[in-house]
Amino acid sequence: MGWNDFYQRRDIADAVLRRAARDPRAPLPFAEIPGAVEAFGTEEQLLLALHYRWSQLLGGHLRTEFEDATDHVDAVTRAWRETVRKHRTLRAVLDANVDRYPALRQVHEAEQRMLAVAAGLAEPGEPVEEITKVGAAFTGLLRHGPDIEAPRRNPIGQLLRMLAPSA
Repeated sequence: MGWNDFYQRRDIADAVLRRAARDPRAPLPFAEIPGAVEAFGTEEQLLLALHYRWSQLLGGHLRTEFEDATDHVDAVTRAWRETVRKHRTLRAVLDANVDRYPALRQVHEAEQRMLAVAAGLAEPGEPVEEITKVGAAFTGLLRHGPDIEAPRRNPIGQLLRMLAPSA
């Protein structure tokens, strides 16, 4: 992909997000954006590109938060919530479509595992299914109040209470 292709794909993704801002849970305006089909081929490929964008943004916030972090749960919480605060439509579009395509579900679950490991709630050597469950529970907690500061109480205790019924 050349620079022209990169900028074209970026501009199309931006246009999709601008239109989706009206109702992020509605079907994507993929076919309405000139050049979207030619640039991405399918809506699934567009969503994967949007998830890649989300991952890059989240990764930047995680690196910033981890510079001086002593509490990894708190650092991941702040990074995730700040990314959502700045890119609310992007996150909402991904959430609304995560179950529509297996490939998007896979990258979503990989993100959940990454967050669980980064927060210190799971170890990389644990079974993938367990790390995914922990990551899903953790992101569930993160979603309750993205506009507020990270909770001052112990988020690990909250996570353990949330996981206890499933044990």
